[in-house]
Amino acid sequence: MGLTDTRFNVNLSILFTELPLLERPAAAAAAGFTAVELWWPWVDAPVPEQAELDALRDALNAAGTQLVGLNFYAGQLPGPDRGALSIPGEESEKFRANIDVAADFAQSLGCTALNALYGNRVEGVDPEVQDELALENLVLAARAADRIGAILLIEALNKPESPACPIVSAPKAVEIVDKVNEATGLGNAKFLMDLYHLSMNGEDLHQVIDAYTAKTGHVQIADNPGRGAPGTGDLDFTDLIDRLKKNGYEGWIGLEYKPGDRPSAGAFEWLPAPLRAAQH
Repeated sequence: MGLTDTRFNVNLSILFTELPLLERPAAAAAAGFTAVELWWPWVDAPVPEQAELDALRDALNAAGTQLVGLNFYAGQLPGPDRGALSIPGEESEKFRANIDVAADFAQSLGCTALNALYGNRVEGVDPEVQDELALENLVLAARAADRIGAILLIEALNKPESPACPIVSAPKAVEIVDKVNEATGLGNAKFLMDLYHLSMNGEDLHQVIDAYTAKTGHVQIADNPGRGAPGTGDLDFTDLIDRLKKNGYEGWIGLEYKPGDRPSAGAFEWLPAPLRAAQH
């Protein structure tokens, strides 16, 4: 099967970061990509000024890039916070304030996938209290996503890099997906299958793909070790993507890797130019 007919998009929060935010869509387009995704770009502002939202929307539209994935507010990424929705107090309040802002921004660009990252465990707080808060906030996020015709993505991170995160395996992430869908009755919560994080956890990627593709709403890739481009580590992405397809996955595959010691535009030699445009 190979990579033919695979829909790739580029994550502008980890690639092209040598450029200002508003210049990244055009740089992605110049590299041949017509679809992009983003972490929440304003790490200190769950509710940014409307002018900032408008400027980013204009930059995406002017570049001809489709936004296919957007994170809700998640604190500092990359960094130690790794999410906000399960952290009592100011962080979860910021998440709630961001929900409709992010959903409305996504809707204005035709984006139909919103990613909600769990927060770290907090010392002195009962984990059950955090999990109850998380479910409340995920239900709110799922309803906001449903309002705009989008899915809610729930992602597993990896324990070596995020030791305080409680969602560090595919089964755990899918358990949360099921709980959200049970609570809302909407069925729009889906698994975000990040093959880098799952590999870092030591999970059998073939087994994960076979077990959870049906519940997967988005896939992200980076090689391991190093979180670099495919071909810089040990993962066989032709094999893994073939297996996803054989299990019925037809969605986007987000390139969420580090470019290494070079400009981001040079980090795509592994991917033939015709496969960078969303032509399917």
